[in-house]
Amino acid sequence: MKEYIQQLSPDKLMPFQDHPYQVREDAALSELMESIRTHGVLSPLLARPKGESYELISGHRRRLAAQKLGLKTVPVLVREMTDDEAVILMVDSNLQRENLLPSEKAFAYKMKLEAMKHQGVATCGQVGHKSRDGVSDGDSGRTIQRYIRLTNLVPPLLKMVDDGRIAFSPAVELSYLTKEEQAELWDLIGQEDATPSLSQAIRMKQLSREAKLTPEVLYAILTEEKPNQKEQVRIKTESLRKYFPRNYSAQQMEREILKLLETRYRTRNRGER
Repeated sequence: MKEYIQQLSPDKLMPFQDHPYQVREDAALSELMESIRTHGVLSPLLARPKGESYELISGHRRRLAAQKLGLKTVPVLVREMTDDEAVILMVDSNLQRENLLPSEKAFAYKMKLEAMKHQGVATCGQVGHKSRDGVSDGDSGRTIQRYIRLTNLVPPLLKMVDDGRIAFSPAVELSYLTKEEQAELWDLIGQEDATPSLSQAIRMKQLSREAKLTPEVLYAILTEEKPNQKEQVRIKTESLRKYFPRNYSAQQMEREILKLLETRYRTRNRGER
């Protein structure tokens, strides 16, 4: 396998086609920029030749940081590889990142699994749920397949999964609904400000298979009162977004809000003594 290190302009590095990972302009990127400003790019980016330019395999965040800092060149390990080799290496280079969104893992696993099948490698879909088969060091074959199911969700519902408004298990069940049923569900969620529980999602899936999931049935299931929703204070995620980093999930925002309320409670109690 031919490879060499070369100084290249960040502008000559094309993002990987259908790259499943988001490159966020957040606090972590600011820290990376500060590190590069002080020490330079310590670890070479990885790319492969693609026509007159290069396709980036690993280092999309470093490329963006270098562009924002105005660097003319960055060190790049240039390696010749096939499309399938590039996909597998791109996925593996990013899969261990912290705070990956469910959608990122879903499309990454799907891309890697398809590349492995092209190479004739036995995968979790072929040899049983309990096998990891080189797809992931952290998730079982069954979990990988469940993540891949999320790629069947319509974009608005998948975003709700990323935002923490729909939990992983219900989301997997909802992925079996038709696109039309999912679109109808999305509209109802917006109207009623309610999301389906796991048991509700399972019922929706079964009724969809029986071709009985009409808009009226969807509405009836979604608007059932859930025990854990009684006397809840609801604040839409969108209303809180501007107060938190872009990559914060709904759970992270909830934790921060509770910390602030606890601090306020303690301060008030001290003042009343």
